Amino acid sequence: MKLNLKKITILLLVTMLILLNNSFVFATAEKPNIISQAAILMDSKTEKILYAKNENEKMYPASTTKIITAILTLENCNLDEVVTVSYDAVMSIPEGYSSASLQIGEQLTVEQLLQLLLVHSANDAANVLAEYVGGSVESFVSMMNTKIHELNLSHTHFTNTFGMHDDNHYTTSQDLATIMKYCLKNKDFRKLAGSASCAIPATNKYDIRKYNSTNELIIPNNKNYYPFLTSGKTGYTSQAGDCLVSCSYKDDLELICVILGGKTVNGISTRFSETKTLYEYGYNNYSIKTILNANDIVTQIEIPNGTKDTKNLGLLANSTIRTLLENNILENELTPKINIKENMKAPIEQGDNLGSISYTIDEVEYKSDLIASHSVEKSKLVNYLVKIGIGILILTLMIKISFHRKKKKII
Repeated sequence: MKLNLKKITILLLVTMLILLNNSFVFATAEKPNIISQAAILMDSKTEKILYAKNENEKMYPASTTKIITAILTLENCNLDEVVTVSYDAVMSIPEGYSSASLQIGEQLTVEQLLQLLLVHSANDAANVLAEYVGGSVESFVSMMNTKIHELNLSHTHFTNTFGMHDDNHYTTSQDLATIMKYCLKNKDFRKLAGSASCAIPATNKYDIRKYNSTNELIIPNNKNYYPFLTSGKTGYTSQAGDCLVSCSYKDDLELICVILGGKTVNGISTRFSETKTLYEYGYNNYSIKTILNANDIVTQIEIPNGTKDTKNLGLLANSTIRTLLENNILENELTPKINIKENMKAPIEQGDNLGSISYTIDEVEYKSDLIASHSVEKSKLVNYLVKIGIGILILTLMIKISFHRKKKKII
């Protein structure tokens, strides 16, 4: 009987320990099941990766290439510059690749060509812009690869301006996300890549052109419409599969998603369905959280030579720290590193920088200075005691000298 009671007691204790442990364990959200060959979901501000599948595997980008063509054009031209279409630019597009039927000698503005490039995915527009910006398509491709080198992307190489298949024209989903992050710094790129349609007025060679975006996620009333999408570029070749690089904004959180090697399932391309799935995964499980508010009291210190009323000093955060965190992580669970200057003495002015506080999250450091909450006055009592001490020391020395002289006289 005693043995049974002992077993029951042990079992109860083990059960309690398990329950206690479990009360401090947060459930981790289940990762989406993505069937496309490669994918990534990244926070555009911190580059924190929220989801990844084969993110460093070499893939063919197809027409997502055009985002680098667009950004190089925007960095080297004004939107109102007029460009004339050349014979080589239009005749070099292989049969079967999309075009805007640009005519030899036709004149369009840079902005119109960029609309055709990013909305309609016109390959002839890519070559026309390349010739205008680089002097030749070959020189422009060299500019593309130079930009990739500047972005420190070692898994990307381009051989053409629009994504025509070539074994040496490749990238990765992570590199493409980084390129998109760079492109999004340009407000004109955001606007053009976020257009659901475009209308090109009649030119000297062609009637008005109207096109809907190839990116169904950005077209209202489309079955694949995603209301939080702000920009994106599709791509497709038989070798690359369905591709999409895009950006979405919701609840103060901007995310970048890349799908490469997508397929069509039940009549819907996974570049659309899985992009939405990944965005929803991100927004449902991550949030921008405030770790520290400006003017929060981080710690209290005492200044030894300060006056009684001012020597107790609060150190305030000089700036707010906000970052992306999983929803199941509480801000007060994060442990900061606090550095305070040594041997501080009064006087100290309100707002003086006296140290720092930092948090390291996912190998990224977030830091704020620590400043004095008020001025600290130097204590007069301390000065008075110092003066008394010096006086006593001088008096002692004088007495010793006097005593020494009297002693000599006696001798």
